[in-house]
Amino acid sequence: MNPTRRNVLKWGVGGTVLAAASFGLPTAARADSPVTPGGKPTDSWMSYLDPNLSLLGMTIPGTHDTCCTNPADGTEWSHTQNWGIPQQLNEGVRFVDIRCNGLQGTASEMGIYHSSYYQGIRLQDVLDQCQAFLAAQPTETIVMRLKNENAGGQALSDAEFQRRFNYYIDTLGYRGLFHMYGWPTLGQAAGKVVLLADFAFPASWNLIGWADSANWQFNVQDTYTGVSTGTKGGLITQQFDAAYSNPSPTTMYVNFLSLAPSIQDGLEFPKDLEQTLMDNSIYPYLRARTGQRARFGIVPMDFPDFHVNVLEMLIDKNFV
Repeated sequence: MNPTRRNVLKWGVGGTVLAAASFGLPTAARADSPVTPGGKPTDSWMSYLDPNLSLLGMTIPGTHDTCCTNPADGTEWSHTQNWGIPQQLNEGVRFVDIRCNGLQGTASEMGIYHSSYYQGIRLQDVLDQCQAFLAAQPTETIVMRLKNENAGGQALSDAEFQRRFNYYIDTLGYRGLFHMYGWPTLGQAAGKVVLLADFAFPASWNLIGWADSANWQFNVQDTYTGVSTGTKGGLITQQFDAAYSNPSPTTMYVNFLSLAPSIQDGLEFPKDLEQTLMDNSIYPYLRARTGQRARFGIVPMDFPDFHVNVLEMLIDKNFV
């Protein structure tokens, strides 16, 4: 019998995880919903949690540069995902990293970009995909970092980004999709996109403002360049430890697993760097703590299709 992508990714050699890339396996969409080792269906795992649980008390797996699925829309070094948003959500991802510039040829729309590279998808497409998933799975919530990418010829000023954001939520009617004010419980956020605003906004808007670790609302680990995989692995596990040591926080811990190429790693592709991180640091850390009760906050990664075991271990962390 030929191995499936999911089984190949779960098999190990000497305690390490095999890289799907080495098998040349396709990233075909799945018709069914997978189940985690803990027995939770990945498309509706939040339905098994107490609706009174705050999102601050959870482990929320996510994706970094969520829409960068095609290396033709930039370069292989800016390629971070193989699954599109619908499959990411079906597989259990609940944090999406959405970065916008102005959409060329339009007066008010925004496109999804990696720096100055348009990713071939508009913000309204992203919102429609999220809305469709939440309509099918109304117990779930999606946490969305919405960033002003502010790059290239389509860069937007603060005021223009604000105007276009208002165009989306009011003129195009997406306001009802969002939870925008304060960290909610699961019950309050069910069927909603929880907005983390990574753009300048007036204080009167009172949004949850994404920022670096100096902001009281967040504690972020996002070192992504200029370090070796070993150093990055240490930063990741230190952030996991910090979140574990603060089980009832008033801030959201965020732990990016992504790493850009550097001289130390011979300018490897991001997917190869993350495979090394998974094999040497992240998978061993999580595996050794399978039975440990912890909340790790938001954990964005590249290529979860190569690391479904890690994705599902993060989901199951909510049920220890």
